[in-house]
Amino acid sequence: MTSMTPFPSDRSHAMAKWAFTTRRVRRQDVHGVAPLSSEAQSGDLLLCRIRAVNQHRRIQLASGRHSEGYPGDQVVLCLGDRYAPDQFMGRAAIAADSMDLLAGGGVAGLVEAAHRRMSRPTELEPLGLLTDRQGQVINIASYALPTMTAPSDITVLGVFGASMNGGKTTAAVSLAHGLQAAGLRVAGIKATGTGAFGDYNAFADASIAVSDFTDAGMASTYRMPLERIEKGFATLVGHAAREGAQVAVVEIADGVLQQETAAILNGSSIVQRLDGMLFAAPDALSAVGGINVLAQSGHRPFALSGMLSLSALGAREAESATGLPVLTREQLWAPETIMPLVQGYLRKSSAVTGTAAA
Repeated sequence: MTSMTPFPSDRSHAMAKWAFTTRRVRRQDVHGVAPLSSEAQSGDLLLCRIRAVNQHRRIQLASGRHSEGYPGDQVVLCLGDRYAPDQFMGRAAIAADSMDLLAGGGVAGLVEAAHRRMSRPTELEPLGLLTDRQGQVINIASYALPTMTAPSDITVLGVFGASMNGGKTTAAVSLAHGLQAAGLRVAGIKATGTGAFGDYNAFADASIAVSDFTDAGMASTYRMPLERIEKGFATLVGHAAREGAQVAVVEIADGVLQQETAAILNGSSIVQRLDGMLFAAPDALSAVGGINVLAQSGHRPFALSGMLSLSALGAREAESATGLPVLTREQLWAPETIMPLVQGYLRKSSAVTGTAAA
């Protein structure tokens, strides 16, 4: 049993801000605060106090809204790794004196590298690890959806990209919206990344049923074993199918060179289960490079999208170089545009409905 002190019941604790990554945790299960430990694992709940507000000025709350951060605020976060070429790379490690807010969605650790435009990370004072009544440190994996397999009758379309901020989420949400407008029952899934509600809310705003890797018990998939990511993917697809989805649109974070994404493309059970693929890129050259990387693993998307689609000239260059259509978000969410492209990828259980709707 872990040595602990009773969970504080004063007003400062009552007003602690619980971040998005902790949203599945039952707060009544928290009974104490254990001392910091070097054996802490990714996904463990950390009680911290904001010491200095820097890069991340707001916390993404479990309730789905932003909260301004103030020095002295108590926050409940997850220990975790982060991979973000445009922001921070950080590791899931404990430091007794000071830690870093790696992501506004609620991931804490120690910064290892940063984009040069980043300010210093928001500084945290770690107060301890939250424990349950048995004195065990609480990890969000304990609140994950029950493990499932991905059934054979649901169509799974993957959305990959050339880089962070290349337009993957907009492409994925727009694709899901277009398929739903065509009469299909669609689920949106964020299978990899760092816990945050931006992409999650984007699917919800489009009236798409959504889940992500935090629902599979991971605050971040960076440095997670591939087997665990595969298990999370299968569970999320399985639950989407159980809820009635005919098609799952699955977004894979970051670019195709990122280590987990590259591993997924290199023969994982995830890529083997995909029925089709959409690729998002920021520009024509990135589209060409991404298509070449995909080809090395034996994959070819049915279309291109992303920031590239905002440029008529860039789209023309990419189409000429790759032989693939470049679709804007408006084209993706239009059934008359998207259904002819994806019809051949739909499994029988969903193709009938899609054909009728189209």
